[in-house]
Amino acid sequence: METRSAKLYEEAVKYIPGGVNSPVRACGSVDSFPLFISHAKGSKITSVDGVEYIDFVESWGPMLLGHAHPEVTKAVQAAIERGTSFGAPCEDELVLAKMVCEALPSVEMVRMVSSGTEATMSALRLARAYTGRNKMIKFDGGYHGHGDAFLAAAGSGVATFSVPGTPGVPDAVVSETLIAPYNDLNAVEELFKQHGNDIAAVFAEPAAGNMGLIIPEPEFLPGLRSLCDKYGALLVLDEVITGFRVSYSGAQGHYGVKPDLTTMGKIIGGGMPVGAFGGRREIMQMLSPTGPVYQAGTLSGNPVAMAAGIATLKVLQKSDYPALASKVENFCQNLEAIFAKKGVQVCINRLASMFTIFLTGQKVKDFASAKTSDLAMLSKLYKGFRERGVYVAPSGFEVSMVSFAHTDEDFARTLSALEDIKL
Repeated sequence: METRSAKLYEEAVKYIPGGVNSPVRACGSVDSFPLFISHAKGSKITSVDGVEYIDFVESWGPMLLGHAHPEVTKAVQAAIERGTSFGAPCEDELVLAKMVCEALPSVEMVRMVSSGTEATMSALRLARAYTGRNKMIKFDGGYHGHGDAFLAAAGSGVATFSVPGTPGVPDAVVSETLIAPYNDLNAVEELFKQHGNDIAAVFAEPAAGNMGLIIPEPEFLPGLRSLCDKYGALLVLDEVITGFRVSYSGAQGHYGVKPDLTTMGKIIGGGMPVGAFGGRREIMQMLSPTGPVYQAGTLSGNPVAMAAGIATLKVLQKSDYPALASKVENFCQNLEAIFAKKGVQVCINRLASMFTIFLTGQKVKDFASAKTSDLAMLSKLYKGFRERGVYVAPSGFEVSMVSFAHTDEDFARTLSALEDIKL
């Protein structure tokens, strides 16, 4: 059934490390080989073997409108005809920048880059320059891209593959990274008490997405804001996953928390490679050429990517976020009922159009509790879904994504597949 994917993977490992260009795709943690995708439309992806799957990965988040949305496709095709890259400013850079600034409450200026990793690396450099400090706080299991300073206690693929430490990263770099458990304000305050004069920033996902979905406790984000204000550090919210997905104003708008800097990616590129970081004007103006902090990128503000982002945000402005969240809530309740009928302990965290299935009997509120999920059973669940035409993330530490293109039939077929899987 997946013969051609298997053959392509066998060939790919000869030329690409692990056969993939991003580690989680290898599917090793679920004892499988990766699917090679031929094309996608709406809520479905189709493998090179011609098998169609209901897609709950959504390219790891960008495809909130579904795949190949006609408005986005039209905008991209028109942009390509004008040229794929200029290495010079284009009007669409300004249009998308204004849309981002108008949408996110904290963002007064924004700079486009080409990936979420590039956005977080640049935001850290900027925070250090602005504060004149070196250290940062991040959270155990939090993943902010593969920049050196962030690869201490990282989640996502790092957690999936149990990579020990951070090979290739100097000890001196990681020594500037301080770690606290997610949702633990006391631990954060203790770090500030010990290192407050040298902490440049706290980096946090407003809802963690790379140890599985972790919802912030009500006091957590406001508490981080207060601690940063008290000790003179910047609060940086990593909205690469949550930006424009939790709401059009991001998770910061949803939770009513105003960071100093925000990192973005995924949705603002409409499926094209895009990242961005933005925030208070006085901070952002420290970037070259107006300030001394150097950051650059040949493909930053790429005209095709900008066109895709503009088209995506225009559709999202008119989209019914609460209705989609309600569908996901109902779907998760039905999933819980089926697991209960099977006698399987489960904790399904959900927020807006995101959810994660943790196969554990305890509440999952941080990376330690996320790791109590039964990974062997998750592997069975992944294989069972895949055999029945449902495509989910090949990791227990990723978030399942739902798009506006998902239908009631998609949800019903997924629930039917779960009923049929023997765990």
